[in-house]
Amino acid sequence: MVRVSAELGWSLILGASLGFGLWMLVSLVPVLRRPLLLHRVAPYVLDVSAGARDLVARRRVSPTRVLGVVASPIGDRVAPVVHAVLGAPEGIRRRLRQAASAETVGELRGRQLRWSVLGGAVGAGLGVAGAVQGGHVALPAALALLGAAIGAFTVDWLLQHRAKRRLARISSELPSILEFLSLSLAAGEGLGDALRRVGAAGHSALGRELSGVVADAAAGASLSGALAALADELDHPGVTRSVDQMRGALERGTPLSQTLQAQAVDARDAAKRDLLEAAGRKEISMLVPRKS
Repeated sequence: MVRVSAELGWSLILGASLGFGLWMLVSLVPVLRRPLLLHRVAPYVLDVSAGARDLVARRRVSPTRVLGVVASPIGDRVAPVVHAVLGAPEGIRRRLRQAASAETVGELRGRQLRWSVLGGAVGAGLGVAGAVQGGHVALPAALALLGAAIGAFTVDWLLQHRAKRRLARISSELPSILEFLSLSLAAGEGLGDALRRVGAAGHSALGRELSGVVADAAAGASLSGALAALADELDHPGVTRSVDQMRGALERGTPLSQTLQAQAVDARDAAKRDLLEAAGRKEISMLVPRKS
């Protein structure tokens, strides 16, 4: 069995730490000259100037771009395997939307890469320490792969947890939102005004989504199309049913107030069933007393 000396093990750990630290410092070095007026004004006119957008995109320099260009042929071949293991971009994009995250799929993949590198470094360090104490020479590589996998899957698990928690919050808010909408419609308001009132009434997750629908409609999109986009992006059964009823009322002129009231009752019944099912799955944990 091949043994690793203590000096070689510590050299690997300290060298990797030094290289990573120097890379971080280089990525934070500012431009050593006064920026031109053009460069200072460009970020404030991105929405009206294509040239400003191109200029800002060119100035966003990162040391990782060189690595990306060099490793792009390998990345093209590895990408299908990564998507098969960690999820397709469409699923990642949907979970980001459900979690109300401003990240893009590329940014999430970058965060997974950073966590993988960190997990691999920790695993390699533990493996080197074990090999120095007499462990197998392949222990650092095995623990590095395990740490990298744990780091990548942790990011995906956290995203799924955030998405599920936000969808559960939307489910709990849906009955009250539907009742509020039905009251506004019964009082004589139109659907757009009712959605605007509900969105401005509080700080609920579903209320913010409806405010986004109203903003899209005010920007020129059709209200029916904005509602359809919301249902497709959230992929929430209760929201999808309610949106279908709202779109039917907009397109065919059917009454909506009583239908939304009935859906609110159904949503409350579904919440009660979910609560009973959750209690049935956690009978043992419910026996443990908790501090109030």
